[in-house]
Amino acid sequence: MAESARRARGGGGAARRAARTAVSFETARYIERNIPNFEVLTEEALEIIEQNADAVLEEIGVNFPDNPEALALWREAGADVQGERVRIPRGLARKLCSTAPSTITQVARNRDRDVVIGGRNLVLAPVYGPPFVRDAAGGRRYATMADFEKFVKLGYMSKWLHHSGGTVCEPTDIPVNKRHLDMLHAHMTLSDKPFMGSVTEPSRAQDSVDMCGILFGKDFVQENTVMTSLININSPMTFDDVMMGALKVYAENNQACIISPFIVGGAMAPVSVAGTLTQVLAETLAGIAYSQLVRPGAPVIMGAFVTSIDMNSGAPTFGTPEAAHITYGAGQLARRLNLPYRSAGSFTGSKLPDAQAAYETSNSLNMGLLSGVNFMLHACGWLEGGLVSSFEKFVMDADQLGTLHHLARGVEIDVNAQAMDAIREVGPGGHYLGCAHTQSNFRDAFWKSDLLDYKPFETWSDEGARDTQSLATARVEKMLADYQQPALDPTIREALDAFVATRKAAEPDSFS
Repeated sequence: MAESARRARGGGGAARRAARTAVSFETARYIERNIPNFEVLTEEALEIIEQNADAVLEEIGVNFPDNPEALALWREAGADVQGERVRIPRGLARKLCSTAPSTITQVARNRDRDVVIGGRNLVLAPVYGPPFVRDAAGGRRYATMADFEKFVKLGYMSKWLHHSGGTVCEPTDIPVNKRHLDMLHAHMTLSDKPFMGSVTEPSRAQDSVDMCGILFGKDFVQENTVMTSLININSPMTFDDVMMGALKVYAENNQACIISPFIVGGAMAPVSVAGTLTQVLAETLAGIAYSQLVRPGAPVIMGAFVTSIDMNSGAPTFGTPEAAHITYGAGQLARRLNLPYRSAGSFTGSKLPDAQAAYETSNSLNMGLLSGVNFMLHACGWLEGGLVSSFEKFVMDADQLGTLHHLARGVEIDVNAQAMDAIREVGPGGHYLGCAHTQSNFRDAFWKSDLLDYKPFETWSDEGARDTQSLATARVEKMLADYQQPALDPTIREALDAFVATRKAAEPDSFS
């Protein structure tokens, strides 16, 4: 099946005709920063945190429950394994991490949309994981596969979004043991941007690899990274067998994993910034080291999903100064390990895409840019602490990602940017609207929102006095109406359809 797909892709007339008639939507290249990273930790603080993380691994250790294979690998590597507890000698985890690559090129099926994760780059991907969706018409409800497909289409058409993501919402109308097949199929056929694989069970990770073998070719998958996947650590310091099983599948097949603690400060980590960073570093060192035990050189991304907690209600809080300090500090630690870094996103605890959502999201997005994040999951669409994927907020956030691109450019200082000719031309008391420099540069001088309203009051009032959520609703409707599916070789499409049908027929439905 995959062999015939590769032959067809190599020069079939149907594929060429499909490519000629396809409509391609503009996507900005991933961000390449020309601004410095913001660093909050001194050299002394970094060394203290690194020493403390080594002490955690050596003296306290981490748990690998229900995973005898992992325990055997650790024992062979020189760790002290007692039951499911693994104590890692000082320096061993860091030594193992040294074989992980410092940058990862994730290949898209449209090669113009490949992304390079690491260095001074920033790749933006949408919200991941919510079981609910919200829009102005239907309110808050359980997500369906139709909702999922709409989000993939919006992601494909969003200029400033580089990546299609993974579980942009959890389609609850599809059996748990089969929905990963439909989600991957949607990413592969409704978009041509890079995407993420399934991690909810090792066999589903293998399905992801096998489907990529159809889309890209089996040999190509083994030699190139075509998927990124999210491997969460059960903080504090527990590596469950399901996630580690998925990690093993991806590592063995040369596919990238984001190895990321999921920490709510005060509940799953200490309340202090330094204490949380110590635990984050210990957990990521252990997880990345394990990936290298499975396959030295396996591509990995050091993750840090960290938020604080409201000590009155117990609810997670977002966009806070403490979360920013941790995000900045974790970026410094990742760079000292020479590893790509994942963190930040359009985080908010708000129930609606309102002022609270805007404040918290803006804080979170900007700290991600300034902290040196290389892969930003949840860059658009996140609502209600990650329980909800919001259609309106998706397009609101995706529009604002353009500001990150422009901020990251830095300040140009060439002859044109100095604008001395304009200053001389206008002189005292004049204006710059009609001068030659303005006429030459006005089209690209300023970032322009495709969503927000800057019209005079009278025009705004005559057009219905719409707020931002209303404008976003209209934009969602227009984008979905304008959507056109990217070309895909019909032979590959048929092979993907057949694989999904075969795998679904192989086992009964399960919703647990």
